[in-house]
Amino acid sequence: MARSAGSVRYLEIAEWLRELVFNAAPGARLPSDAEVAARFSVSRMTARSAIQQLVNENLIVRRQGAGTFTREAPLHRHEGLLMSFTADMGRRGLRASSRLITAELRGGSPPETAALRLPDGNKVVAIKRVRLADETPLALETAVIPPDYVSVLSTDLESGSLHDALTGLGHAPVVAHSWISSRLASASEAALLSVSTSEPLLVERRIVEDERGEPVEFTETAYIASRYVIDAVFVADTANARRPVHEMRHRPPRSTSLAQRAAPTAPE
Repeated sequence: MARSAGSVRYLEIAEWLRELVFNAAPGARLPSDAEVAARFSVSRMTARSAIQQLVNENLIVRRQGAGTFTREAPLHRHEGLLMSFTADMGRRGLRASSRLITAELRGGSPPETAALRLPDGNKVVAIKRVRLADETPLALETAVIPPDYVSVLSTDLESGSLHDALTGLGHAPVVAHSWISSRLASASEAALLSVSTSEPLLVERRIVEDERGEPVEFTETAYIASRYVIDAVFVADTANARRPVHEMRHRPPRSTSLAQRAAPTAPE
């Protein structure tokens, strides 16, 4: 079936915009709907549809009242060094902050109490925050800690570090084990992060332990995948090269049975 003249123009505009994006710097401003329409002598609706196609491809972002921009280059975090979000942003020269959603003492879910090695139904301190770098949302984080540390609720949870607060209580985080997956943003996550529900999220679940090996924090952090990358280096284990794969790697625990993991490993 032959394409209509309108669809051909739409595809031509979208391809021109892709070329523009690939040659532009991260965060560069792009032509407006009106400018694109004038350049190609098409209606603003056709221009807007072509621009929306690149939004759907996660190549560009629209900012209400500001315009359309190429996506910023994502931040990279190298695995192997445990640090708080605040410290991670600080070493990049960015100002970390949080928008506090909830901070409360409540009943823990089975995965939460299992991760913290607490009895089923035990109370936990739960802190839900949007994490920002230079006022740009990067992630939605829910951190759960044992009820003994309820005093952290009186600390500054918007500009301060939860890890610093735990250190002040004599439980400095020293080791963390993470499990990483991905999903699309839910409607509530999209609203809190100011993204669309088609936005991919990089989800990290993490258990953090102190120097005594006691779990002090269980977090689930949903990063905006286009803004945050986790780098990992893998080294061949030549001594175990002939061992069956199932003996060399244990599977991450299911969310409902963290207590049964073979080798407790934790997130930040």
